[in-house]
Amino acid sequence: NDSSLTATDGPATCDKDECKYDPCGLNQTCNDPVPELKSIHDFTCSCNSNGVVSTGGPAICEIDECDISPSPCGLGQTCEDPDKASNRLHDFVCTCDNDSNLKAVDGRATCDKDECKSNPCGKDQV
Repeated sequence: NDSSLTATDGPATCDKDECKYDPCGLNQTCNDPVPELKSIHDFTCSCNSNGVVSTGGPAICEIDECDISPSPCGLGQTCEDPDKASNRLHDFVCTCDNDSNLKAVDGRATCDKDECKSNPCGKDQV
């Protein structure tokens, strides 16, 4: 039981802090303005990154999956996160920087490198 009874010269008041068990999740701050049993689901979750607020449940915060170091795509690739909502993870796209334009979702792309493209062997040689 997460309620506690307190009484001073009158009936006991049951307290219930809805933020006690972290209902908001990572990178969010919980605030329960009236921690009493008669006031349930009035807590708010605020995103630490952009201030988006939701009442009674987790907020949908922006998370750019490409904005980590090192990049999830690695060297020679460009990372793009098309939907930065916190409930849309694993949708980032890795695109090869070479001319192949190969892509992969939620992981590194397999980039083929044509070592002969720059003609390192010289004219009329294969």
